Amino acid sequence: MAIKPLHGIRVLDLTNVLAGPFACHQLAHMGADVIKVEARGTGDLARQLGADHELNKANMGVSFLAQNPGKRSITLNLKHPKGKEVFRRLVRTADVVMENFRPGVMDRLGVGHAELKKENPRLVYCAISGFGQDGPLRDLPAYDQIIQGMSGIMSITGTPENAPYRVGYPVADTIGGITAAFAVAAALADRQRTDAVFIDVSMLEATMATMGWAVSNYLVADREPKPLGNDNVTASPSGTFRTGDGLLNIAANKQEQFEAVCQVLGHPEWAHDPRFIDRHARLQHREVLKVLMEETMAAMSADEWWKRLIEAGVPAGPVYSVPQALAHPQISEREMIATFKNAPGVGRDIRLVRTGFKLNGAAPSVETPPPLLGEHTAAILAELGYAGEDLEALAQEKAI
Repeated sequence: MAIKPLHGIRVLDLTNVLAGPFACHQLAHMGADVIKVEARGTGDLARQLGADHELNKANMGVSFLAQNPGKRSITLNLKHPKGKEVFRRLVRTADVVMENFRPGVMDRLGVGHAELKKENPRLVYCAISGFGQDGPLRDLPAYDQIIQGMSGIMSITGTPENAPYRVGYPVADTIGGITAAFAVAAALADRQRTDAVFIDVSMLEATMATMGWAVSNYLVADREPKPLGNDNVTASPSGTFRTGDGLLNIAANKQEQFEAVCQVLGHPEWAHDPRFIDRHARLQHREVLKVLMEETMAAMSADEWWKRLIEAGVPAGPVYSVPQALAHPQISEREMIATFKNAPGVGRDIRLVRTGFKLNGAAPSVETPPPLLGEHTAAILAELGYAGEDLEALAQEKAI
């Protein structure tokens, strides 16, 4: 039986696009009742984003589908007094409110943390923003690429010839989201908590927190990080190598692993070469070593070298495309991919990734596909005690 550690927890997801929706995506997979509170008419901007233009026009863009399975959708006009009242009633039933507006927006709407904790004294309120709720940059807009640039990530990504380079997916948004999910789960787990909690997630700081080695090399050792392409800053040979067919990652980070590489490649003498005799020497001469290795590795494919290196105890692995990674049995057999049959608003089956862990051997999952815009408005309002005439009046006044 699947474990749902957040069963009975209600999360109000007011977020858009990626960081916040990704955070609530994790909470939904842990069993939380996530209610996506969306603007009437348009909803989450991600509904209009993705590689399928027809789905974008249908307000079910791939970018939205990816982060929102298992959630329910209600549309509210938070600028309308009656829309605010509906939201306040909803907050009374909730455990968590998650938003990723610019700092101050929720306060100006009259539904910020100070007001909402009057409705729910134990509310966990999580605000995700680019730079945090204070500081000189607090009011500036921030998207993933902006944060990648300002955090230093781009300065160490790529090769010395083409850096700075952007990471190939929205890594800062994703890190911000996973940080928010962790902080919310921690607050909910606090058995001593009696009051409301305000969680201030800065995407900039969350991203920099993941750069521990690069940042610490500068803070502690006064060594400014540099872009090294596919090479590992701490060891050689540790990076990506060309073979007779395909690229192969090798991570020979220990002396015995390097000596095993020499044996597998048929050059045991390299282990005694003064240029490669120890870790420091190999780092100084890593380009020479790489040329020698690639000349030898041209004789066989990446798959063949991979097998031989693994058998010799050397960490190695092929460089896959996304389709190749998804097709691998290691992914399919661990139930990483969920399938939703004939998803509403999509008109066909969709496959989406779940989380990156298992609980007691089972992959966390959700039962329902991503929701249509406002799909659950009537049902959720009925749970709050609104009757049919009330719903009609709210709709006519454009409060929902």
